[in-house]
Amino acid sequence: MSIFLLQTEVLLCLVQGNVHYHEFILKDTNFTKLCSTKSALTVNESFPGPIIRAQKGDTVYVNVYNEGRYGVTLHWHGIKQPRNPWFDGPEYVTQCPIQPGTNFTYQILLSSEEGTLFWHAHSDWSRATVHGAFVILPANGTSYPFPKPDGEQVILFASWYKEDVMTLLDETLKSGGLTTSSDSYTINGEPGDFYLCSNETTYRMFVDYGKTYLLRIVNSVQNVDMFFAIADHNLTVVGADGAYVKPIVTSYIMITPGQTMDVLLTAKQSLGQYYMLASPYYDGEADDFDKSMASAIFQYNGNYTPPSSPIYPTYIPGYYDIDSARKFVTQFRSLASAEHPVDVPLNVTTRMFITISIGMLHCPNNSCAGPEGNRIASGLNNISFANPAVDVLQAYYRNISGYYEASFPDEPPNLFNFTAEDLTTDNYTITSRATRVKMLDYNATVEITFQGTNIMDSGENHPVHLHGFRFYVIGSGLGNFNNVTDPLTYNLVDPPEVNTFPVPKDGWATIRFIANNPGVWFMHCHFDRHMSWGMDTVFIVKNGGTDETSIRPPPDYLPACSKNSLFGADPSMLQMGE
Repeated sequence: MSIFLLQTEVLLCLVQGNVHYHEFILKDTNFTKLCSTKSALTVNESFPGPIIRAQKGDTVYVNVYNEGRYGVTLHWHGIKQPRNPWFDGPEYVTQCPIQPGTNFTYQILLSSEEGTLFWHAHSDWSRATVHGAFVILPANGTSYPFPKPDGEQVILFASWYKEDVMTLLDETLKSGGLTTSSDSYTINGEPGDFYLCSNETTYRMFVDYGKTYLLRIVNSVQNVDMFFAIADHNLTVVGADGAYVKPIVTSYIMITPGQTMDVLLTAKQSLGQYYMLASPYYDGEADDFDKSMASAIFQYNGNYTPPSSPIYPTYIPGYYDIDSARKFVTQFRSLASAEHPVDVPLNVTTRMFITISIGMLHCPNNSCAGPEGNRIASGLNNISFANPAVDVLQAYYRNISGYYEASFPDEPPNLFNFTAEDLTTDNYTITSRATRVKMLDYNATVEITFQGTNIMDSGENHPVHLHGFRFYVIGSGLGNFNNVTDPLTYNLVDPPEVNTFPVPKDGWATIRFIANNPGVWFMHCHFDRHMSWGMDTVFIVKNGGTDETSIRPPPDYLPACSKNSLFGADPSMLQMGE
């Protein structure tokens, strides 16, 4: 507590708006789901964890006590943390894990974010049960760009495993093979009516006829995108990733892990009970995913005879419905209004072309469980990111050499037909493992085109998340990116401004942002297995010429670095030694 108070006193001079304080206690908690009981790491013994509520421009302090079995970090997903990377959270990028028996206080600086975001663990796979919504209300004197709803409700999707997720991760990294699929999905912590031993605890949202509700939807599922629909009710999407969008009226949404959406719904159907369904969407070839469906009940208040079963949606896209997913994703547009303007960068100073792929690393004597005895790996521009023994931020800030290389390439080592069907030889599949980062000058205007690949017949949708920024998605398409014709299709008028976006299977997406947030910022696929396999990199944005354009000083106390992140065991295969 003395450390917490000292940090608070030092940092209060930086605070704007209201100040909020929260205490998170990480500990193992017993849960019984799917007819079995297990212990899972939680915050304050709840799954999902507590909702943080604040207003635009506020400052939030969260004191985290780790009473669990292994080191953990927390990330404030979608919050830019202006010049404040020390509290962003990804392990071995901006900090080392908070070790068992210790605590660390996070300072979260809210700036332009408004709407629904979330927080989650950013260490190993502990995000599975360590996560919660982060609701940012309009600042005093301002309001929503739509009529104020009569009520609101967080709707949070997650994965549930009967086994301990950290044990599963450890086994996966040791074997080098495929990961284990979840045993169910959950809506607000409950699997729902279509799983064994679950229908008595199915989540219910109670509503009054004629009222309009704001659903704050968060997808914290581990490794698959989700479709969502409510029987006989249209949804109006009005926000995404902490920013408002032009309204999208739809019967379903497709939301990737890491995305959040604000959705309006008016309860105007006959009094009754209606299923809310969260169903997986998968467009890959491996077909190794949990093919189940979570349910909740949208239940009207009032006097009526309860039905024998809630009404089921007349339409929700199937697991493999690429067309429905693509149709929904391409509708997003920023408001681009006087109150919510856009500022799309036009004069690009830094261009990057980044391929996204699943590949392999050679194992001695073909001893791993991946294809041909190799280890499954993933990469960006053929580089599989490895966690250093000391986090990148400390190494950069304190000018400590040997923990990363400032040499992440602006394009892949080889250009080829990225979406071909015969990319199975070593020329395409073998990646290199390294801790390589991209340096950016302060205020550089950055354009990145991400190209999905079909290496090893493993093309699929990839939700890419960038820390420290919101960025504009100015274009996307299927097939190989054409640098002559595809830029002619860019939307520079009202593109969506987000922090997570799907790069389509065997397709491309282009983003732009201004590198005006000095610090060390992680970028990765938000499928946890892909991130664990190395589908990551780091951007280091250099300081500007003044104190106001430079990284804030570090806190007096940071978690100590150790090579031991997983159960205090030896380093994982994705962690580099000194």
